[in-house]
Amino acid sequence: MTSKKVSEEAYAYTPGLKVKRAMAVTKARRLPIPGEVCVKKGDEVDYGTVIAKTLVSGDPEIVKVAAILGFSSKPADLPAYMKKKVGDKVEKDEIIAGYSVLFGLLKKWVQSPIDGVIELISTVTGQVVIRGLPIPVEVDSYIPGKVVEVLLREGAVLETNAAFIQGIFGIGGESHGIIKMGVESPNDELTQDHIKAEHRGMVLVGGSMVAYEALRKAAEVGVSCVVSGGIRHNDIKRFMGEEIGVAITGQEEVGLSIIITEGFGRMKMSQRTFDLLKSFEGYNAAVNGSTQIRAGVLRPEIIIPHGATGDSAVEELASGMVPGTPIRVIRQPYFGAIGKVANLPVELQQIQTRSRVRVLDVKIEDGKIVTVPRANVEIIEE
Repeated sequence: MTSKKVSEEAYAYTPGLKVKRAMAVTKARRLPIPGEVCVKKGDEVDYGTVIAKTLVSGDPEIVKVAAILGFSSKPADLPAYMKKKVGDKVEKDEIIAGYSVLFGLLKKWVQSPIDGVIELISTVTGQVVIRGLPIPVEVDSYIPGKVVEVLLREGAVLETNAAFIQGIFGIGGESHGIIKMGVESPNDELTQDHIKAEHRGMVLVGGSMVAYEALRKAAEVGVSCVVSGGIRHNDIKRFMGEEIGVAITGQEEVGLSIIITEGFGRMKMSQRTFDLLKSFEGYNAAVNGSTQIRAGVLRPEIIIPHGATGDSAVEELASGMVPGTPIRVIRQPYFGAIGKVANLPVELQQIQTRSRVRVLDVKIEDGKIVTVPRANVEIIEE
C-alpha cells in the first residue's frame, strides 16, 4: 500500500521550460478578425511570408459641425449646410460643410480632420461622424516551414524542425536574426564594449548579466534581440522608462527584444542553454519576448530552424518528475537555481508560511541539496 502511494505521488507533474536541440515546432498564425488566407496546405514559407491579410475599420472622428457653424440650437438644419453626404470619401482638410453669403463677404467652412468616409450626419446632435480609412493588417509566417493546416478566413498552422529554447521572462515582440555569441562563457556579463556595429539585426547572446548601458547600445546599434541569463530589475525599468508589467509583456516598443533565461539579478546562464546557442551560432533564429504568467502561460522563445528531426518518443517529457529530472526553481529564496530532483517525499511538510504542502529535495548546481515546495519549481524539458 505504501509503495503504491509513493509511486503515484512521486510523479506529480510540473510544466517547465523547454531547451531542445531538435523538435517539431508548430505555430498557428491568425488574423484578429476574419480576412483572406494567402497560403494553402503544403506550401513552404520563409521568414516574413504573408500568411493572411484583412482590413480593420479606422477610428471614428466626431465633428461638431452645427456648433462650429453657429446653429447648434437647430441641428435639424445640418443637411442644408453639408457639402458631402453619407458614404462620400473625404480627404484631410477637405471642406465637408459651410456657407458663403453676401457675395463671399461672410463665409464659414468646416474641414475634415482626417482622411476617411462620412458615416453619419446627425440632425439630432448636429454632429458628423467620419470613419477613418480601413487599416490593412497582415500576419506573417514568423518562422520558415510548411503549412500543415489552413484556418478558414483566419490564417494557417505552420510546422518546422528546429531547436527550441524558452526563457523565463522577456519583453518585445517577434523578430529574427543571425545568432551571435557576445561572450565566451555563461558566467560573463554582456557589456556595451561587446556590442559592435556589425551586430545590427542579430540575436546577441550574453552570459550571466546584461546591464542598462549594454541594452541602450544594443538598441542604438539595431540589435534584433539580446539573450541573457539575468538582468537587474532596475536596469530593465530604466531602459523601458517605466515599471515592467510582468504578467503580460510583448507590446513594448523599445527597439529590440530581450529574453532572460534564468531570472532577475546576476544569474549564470544554464550551461546547456549556452552550449546549445553556441552550437547554432551563425544560424537564423526567430525570437519572441512576449511573456504571460497568468491565465494561459506564454514564455519568451528562441526558435532555430535547422531541418534535423528529433525522436518524438525521446523528446516528449515524461508524465511527471522523478529523481534526476532537471528543474529550475522559480520562487525565492532559491529563485533561478538550476538542479535535479534528488528526492520526492510523500508526506506533507510545513513551510515558512505555516502551510503544509508537498515538497521535493533538489540538488542544485553547486552540489547543495535544498527542500522547496513542488509548486515552486518547473521542469526543464530536455
